[in-house]
This record gives sequence, structure tokens and C-alpha cells, in this order.
Amino acid sequence: MSDNELIARIINNNDHQAFAELMRNHQSTIRHFLRRLTAGNHALADDIAQDVFLLVFQKLGGFRGQASFSTWLHKIAYRCFLRNQQKAYYRHETEAVDSVLLTVSTQDVEADITVERLMAYLETNERVCLTLSYSVGMSHSEISNATNLPLGSVKSYISHGKRKLAEKVNASQRQSKREKIYGQNAR
Repeated sequence: MSDNELIARIINNNDHQAFAELMRNHQSTIRHFLRRLTAGNHALADDIAQDVFLLVFQKLGGFRGQASFSTWLHKIAYRCFLRNQQKAYYRHETEAVDSVLLTVSTQDVEADITVERLMAYLETNERVCLTLSYSVGMSHSEISNATNLPLGSVKSYISHGKRKLAEKVNASQRQSKREKIYGQNAR
């Protein structure tokens, strides 16, 4: 069934199985999104995801369909993340990325972990906009709608975030080359 059909069953019949199916359809995307926002803190992302799904169940009757369900859901997830951050439950943990970058294999799981750690170097709005753009595939206008950020700001956050990530990766690669040439004491 489509999202709209499931939503109609949930609203009209209070169908819990339809809600479970709707959440199964979007659960991994939301958890992945939140893991990026929390810079790879899976436990925190999963806790926030639980809050998101509870809130979606409570607020689904207010879904008007002006945007896609996915955009609406990401908007709720983003707001839950911000609320969590404001309550001081979120601690920004920055891990050294240099050693991780040197050992990344081509496996998707390891590359995904590296991206999550790299995201720790970005500001929250840069993380949100980059994740919604590249991981979720939203357009700039959809990101603007989901985050309530002006369209120009969304474009700037994406541009600045990409530049910062490129600088970090390039710096790590230069360090790696120096270590290969001069040994581990090249730092």
C-alpha cells in the first residue's frame, strides 16, 4: 500500500498495523538521518527516532499532504533532534577522523561510519542540509520546507558543508602521505 493509503487507514480506522507498516517503510531512513545529525551516535539517534515515531502517531491526523509524507516525517525528526539538543541531552562528541580515514575500506558500512564521524566537524544546519540532500535525496526546496530555513540558506549550508568536508579529507590525505614518507612522527 502507498503511504497515503496507510495514512487513511490509520486516521479513519485507528489501524495500528497500518501504522506499523508505515513506520517500517520509513524507519531505516529516519534512523540513518538521525545518525548523521548526531554524528554517528547510534544510541542517541535511536532514542530520538522512538520519540519521532511516537510523535508521528500522535500528530498524523494533522498531516495535510501539502508536502510528501517523507518530507513531513523528516521535518518532525529534525525538530525532535533540535529539541533534544536544546534540552542538553545531546553532547557533541568529536572523534579524530584522521586515523579512520586511513583505514577506510570500500565496504559501504565502514564508509558510512566514516561519513558519520566526518559529520561531527560540521555545524548542525550543515549536517541537516547535506544529509537531506545526499542521503535522503531531497531537493533544496524540500529541505527548506522540512527545516523552515530560507532556500538561500539551505544552498549556503550545503556549499559550506561540502567545502569543510573536502578540506578535512584533503588534510587527512596530506597527513597520511607525510607519515608514509617520514614515518609516524610526521605530525
